[in-house]
Amino acid sequence: MTETIINLETVNPIEFFGINNSKFEILKRKFPLLKILSRGTQIKLSGQPAEVAGAELKINQVIKYLERNGHLSENYFSKILGDDEQGEISQEDLNNNDILVFGPNGKVIRARTANQKLMATVSEKNDIIFAIGPAGTGKTYTAVALAVRALKNKAVRKIILTRPAVEAGESLGFLPGDLKEKIDPYLRPLYDALDDMIPADKLSYYMANRIIEIAPLAYMRGRTLDNSFIILDEAQNSTDLQLKMFLTRIGASAKAIITGDLTQVDLPRNQKSGLFKATRILKGIDGIAQINLTEDDVVRHRLVKMIIRAYDKESQYEEERDEARVKNREPKTNPE
Repeated sequence: MTETIINLETVNPIEFFGINNSKFEILKRKFPLLKILSRGTQIKLSGQPAEVAGAELKINQVIKYLERNGHLSENYFSKILGDDEQGEISQEDLNNNDILVFGPNGKVIRARTANQKLMATVSEKNDIIFAIGPAGTGKTYTAVALAVRALKNKAVRKIILTRPAVEAGESLGFLPGDLKEKIDPYLRPLYDALDDMIPADKLSYYMANRIIEIAPLAYMRGRTLDNSFIILDEAQNSTDLQLKMFLTRIGASAKAIITGDLTQVDLPRNQKSGLFKATRILKGIDGIAQINLTEDDVVRHRLVKMIIRAYDKESQYEEERDEARVKNREPKTNPE
């Protein structure tokens, strides 16, 4: 006989044991020859050495999975243990980087396209990422998922989400309410992404305690953002000075993802987007990466991809037409 004690201090005990100990009962059924006891955040295994070693290996796999993802369904719990009906899960599945985070009620948030998966991989090796692509490619949603995962894994202490408060054909001054009420609609996509990934009560706690902040880009001036995961969304609507200001706010142990769509700049005609310049002059710097998402990464309605393609085609036609007009207006040189 041998005994061993396994600590669960790094994971949520409720996630490990399940509601009403439902997962713990699965564990005991899987290893009927062992005496398995739970006390607080510890599990005690008693039995033959080979049985104890096998159970310890599986339990540690469950702990590792929970440390990375925060949630584990009963079916997946059974698969990790090697339940005969569920089929044993492979080590490749355990290390699958497609799963970004688990949302409320076990909702799985995955990287669904090649470039979304690339964002997840590149974010582990770089501190600043530019994710550039058209609407519907999931760049903002993926960025928020990576931020939530970093917070759950305690890689950062807080998440800061920001956007330029730039009107897309509307005027802030004519909207009802105070400044916060005027700006909140521009930040709504960030709230929607968080709602998918964090339970409502926990999200309220994070927001109330400033563990998660959502604010207009102008509010970032003068700050130093340490130990944070920062996302600048709709960066194409930031000026050169605004984007430089944001990038120089990044402090120690911080990560930043800048998302933008260079085909949808809503700035006034006399202002240039700072995103064009930033992606050009910062290319090649170690620690800064750029991911270019395309219509192949569109995960919305199937028509969105066709709409993007039609607009790109029209934009190319207009550019060629304007170039031809300029060329035709050039004065002819007089022969000597």
